[in-house]
Amino acid sequence: HVQSINTYQFFPVLGLLGFSIMWSHYMTGEMKRIFLMADLTKYFRITGYVVLLAIVLHPGLLIYKRFRDGYGLPPVSYETYVAPSMAWITLLGSVSLFIFLAYELNRFFAKKPWWVYVVTAGDFAMLAIFYHGLRLGSQLQGGWFRSVWIFYGVTLALVLCHKYFLLYQKYRSNRATRELR
Repeated sequence: HVQSINTYQFFPVLGLLGFSIMWSHYMTGEMKRIFLMADLTKYFRITGYVVLLAIVLHPGLLIYKRFRDGYGLPPVSYETYVAPSMAWITLLGSVSLFIFLAYELNRFFAKKPWWVYVVTAGDFAMLAIFYHGLRLGSQLQGGWFRSVWIFYGVTLALVLCHKYFLLYQKYRSNRATRELR
């Protein structure tokens, strides 16, 4: 039995899709690091476009629909969509979106010494979006997908801990090498 789907029901699916594919990027990157897998550049490029489309349409559709319904533009339209105590979580999503969009500039700035801060901000944005979805996502408030979301969060946290542990080891090794000179 198929029912019509409205914008308010559809826009969250785009957020879930975008996060899920980005999560797969983190998991695939970790497997590549551990198992020294083949080059996955084509996979990341193609799925990256899908992520970009999903993360722009996710808030974009909500903004459009809230405006059409007479609620104005963000942040006011967000505040009337969620409980007032959760309005800051929508801001967390907006900041994360801008971080993800900044990451799209990697083709121009990836070799700059400050780019590492954009990558780190992206890692924190992933954690922020996990929390954003956990608190605001209607599909995540109960049922089987909440368990999947928790799995996403735990595995993402483990991958990020491993990533930063390896970076810390590299930093200590480089520091020890400099001190020996």
